[in-house]
Amino acid sequence: MINKELINPRSIVVVGGSNNVHKPGGRLVRNLLDGKYKGELRVVNARETEVQGVKSYPDVRDIPETELAIIAIPGPSCPEVVDILAKEKNVKAFIVISAGFGEETPEGGVLEDRMVKSATDAGASLLGPNCIGLMNNYHHSVFTLPVPDFHPDGVDFISSSGGTALFIIESALTKGLRFASVWSVGNSKQIGVEDVLEYMDRNFDPVLDSKIKMLYIESIKQPDKLLFHASSLIRKGCKIAAIKAGSTDSGKRAASSHTGAIANSDSAVEALFRKAGIVRCFSREELTTVASIFTLKEVKGKNCAIITHAGGPAVMLADALSKGRLNVPPLSGPAAEELKSKLYPGAAVGNPIDILGTGTPEHLAIAIDYCENRFEEIDLMVVIFGSPGLVKLYDTYEVLHKKMEECTKPIFPILPSIVTAGPEVQSFIRKGHVNFSDEVTLGTALSRVLNTPCPAGNDIQLYGVDIPEIRRIIDQLPENGYLLPRQVRTLLQAANIPLVPEFTSAKQEEVLEFARQVKYPVVAKVVGPVHKSDIGGVALNIRCEEHLIFEFERMMRLPEVTAVMVQPMLKGRELFLGGKYEHPFGHVVLCGLGGIFVEVLKDVSYGLAALSYEEAFSMIRSLRGYPIIKGTRGQKGINEQEYADIIVRFSTLLRFAPEIKEVDLNPLIATENGIFAVDARVRIEK
Repeated sequence: MINKELINPRSIVVVGGSNNVHKPGGRLVRNLLDGKYKGELRVVNARETEVQGVKSYPDVRDIPETELAIIAIPGPSCPEVVDILAKEKNVKAFIVISAGFGEETPEGGVLEDRMVKSATDAGASLLGPNCIGLMNNYHHSVFTLPVPDFHPDGVDFISSSGGTALFIIESALTKGLRFASVWSVGNSKQIGVEDVLEYMDRNFDPVLDSKIKMLYIESIKQPDKLLFHASSLIRKGCKIAAIKAGSTDSGKRAASSHTGAIANSDSAVEALFRKAGIVRCFSREELTTVASIFTLKEVKGKNCAIITHAGGPAVMLADALSKGRLNVPPLSGPAAEELKSKLYPGAAVGNPIDILGTGTPEHLAIAIDYCENRFEEIDLMVVIFGSPGLVKLYDTYEVLHKKMEECTKPIFPILPSIVTAGPEVQSFIRKGHVNFSDEVTLGTALSRVLNTPCPAGNDIQLYGVDIPEIRRIIDQLPENGYLLPRQVRTLLQAANIPLVPEFTSAKQEEVLEFARQVKYPVVAKVVGPVHKSDIGGVALNIRCEEHLIFEFERMMRLPEVTAVMVQPMLKGRELFLGGKYEHPFGHVVLCGLGGIFVEVLKDVSYGLAALSYEEAFSMIRSLRGYPIIKGTRGQKGINEQEYADIIVRFSTLLRFAPEIKEVDLNPLIATENGIFAVDARVRIEK
């Protein structure tokens, strides 16, 4: 519940304001005054008649009606104060700085609930408790430093943690990143990160509002709301970068499948962000670097030119870009030779373009112009330019400033000499630019931005999936646990997932007859134990009847074995597909290459059911082993469309069967005749 009184109040009262700026109440008043708050400001302090030049009242009952109250008093006193202000003073917005509530004790949680109820019953917004406050262009209602300058084209920043928010602001300011608003939601009892995003989405003004959002999230309580409003904002032209901290394995039981061993709540976060189009970050520096990238012109390709006067940083940047699947294409031909002739002898133009340590501002301008106008294959430029302290760089950075404004291709400045050329760098930043002082951090962040897919569509792909049959099968299952092979088979058939022919029996002659029909070689597997291979319950490449008889008799003697399953032996590329239910996110879908790639390398990508075709292709192509899927070194690739079809139908199955808690299709075998599920394991909980 966010209202105009919280965003732009005409009057504010600081309950607990003081003359001591080293205390939260005192710093709150000082920040409001320094920020030139234009409305009526009041203070409640029983021992003062004036606080920092502002009139002070002895009791909250004595103040005039006020729109926003900032509470900075001991926690146990807060519920009564909020109740009085809401009922008697028509306060419609509260920022509760005070701590000592549900984050500490159950008793504190009771106080917190009372306070939130008073505000909600009065139709008032309540931010916090246990937060640093709210800052925007209208009021600086925080008790901390630094307080950045605010600009409409800056970044909207929403943080679960007040302390972390300050460190992120510090990181941003060193880069020249500006802010439009800063929200600290604290315990998020009424207003959480998802609620702020909802407000920004529902009230979005494409002309006046910031189009860049930074999030620091410690708990995702409403993933559907986060997904809906984040993807909606991105479709409206916004860009969102986020850190989700504190992800742990939500399941404490021992994993009984590959999916269970790999997927966890962090996988669900990864899948949610991918579906929403949020760029996921893992550190403060990465978050503010990604947000700084968002302030520059949009990158429309992955071919980068590096312009430098120092070889080492350019090499490290090229390595970082390469790891992130961006390209630093070689530059050659007449245009490259022409550029080389205009630089000092010894300069290199093959990419990186090294204009040498003695290169002039004019040389920098020429190199940028060639990348902009002559090298059509180039999509973006990175300029690395520092100083050994021998010359001033004002002229060089002025050239860079002008070229960044003139060029249609984005230019990313790496100005590493923030000490030696500190004044020049600050002058450059004051012109409205950002600076990336570290090339590897930029390269990594840039790859995250360019490899993050667009928000997925909301439509669920139903074609080919028999939803009523899936529900009939699930509803008729009497018990929890792993399904029998025949139950798994009927479920996958309802989802139109291709299956390898198979036959299960405890009778030897029936098994032999099936093997004769499908022709040798065949595969035999035990039925009963969950982990077949652990007890020697799988036999591959059985080429004759005598071998099958031997394996059948051996397997039937193994513990807990009730029957033997026989399948034709397929040859092809092993693939993996799995799903796991992660509350409250829903089903996480995993895909990848099978065998060692999933068991040892954990080379999988994640999606959140139900998946669109765009998501399925993005998941496939984000795998480290994707070149194998595509076909490499003379080996034929697999049919990506067919793999995507299976992934999408599989995700639709999970979307309509929440009782499925874990499922493995391992392996899927990609043959010349198609992709088939060879083995599957499904665990349900009703």
